[in-house]
Amino acid sequence: MPRIHPVEPANADAKAKTLFEAVQQKLGKVPNFMKTMAHAPATLADYLNFSGALAEGNLSAPLRERIALATAQTNGCDYCAAAHQAIGKMVGLSADEIALGFEGDSSDPNAKAALAFARQVLDQRGEVTDADIQTVKAAGFSDGDVLEIVANVALNIFSNYVNNVAEPDVDFPRAQTTRRAA
Repeated sequence: MPRIHPVEPANADAKAKTLFEAVQQKLGKVPNFMKTMAHAPATLADYLNFSGALAEGNLSAPLRERIALATAQTNGCDYCAAAHQAIGKMVGLSADEIALGFEGDSSDPNAKAALAFARQVLDQRGEVTDADIQTVKAAGFSDGDVLEIVANVALNIFSNYVNNVAEPDVDFPRAQTTRRAA
């Protein structure tokens, strides 16, 4: 049961309605967590803007989804785990890669290095070492890529925390794993 109920489009203010229309056009639906964020339209707008900006960055959609899976698992976010499992499938991740993504791992060496760094950022709250940065850069990631990995972690922490606080009804097929479920 949600702790903060979603704003239904019919009851949304003008700004939230405009945001809902854009989301509906892009995704074909407005997910419950976005309806929940609409209680604070600036929050929803910031989330959508940040997400949209990162989609235009250097990191591929499959890598961004792997980072989202690892972040959801670390933060025990059932909603984000389900959403990013579904989106991961849409961007071409196999069931095996999704399962590995939850663990911050991948069979792809490049993705594996990025995910190891993302997990270090998560686990160490950004207090990574020079060696951590050099390791991810040695795997072929630029300074800009390193910052985009951090930004993707931050975006996903934000959505994980919103969902862990609000507990919206999960409107995606349930994920196979989260720490919260364990």
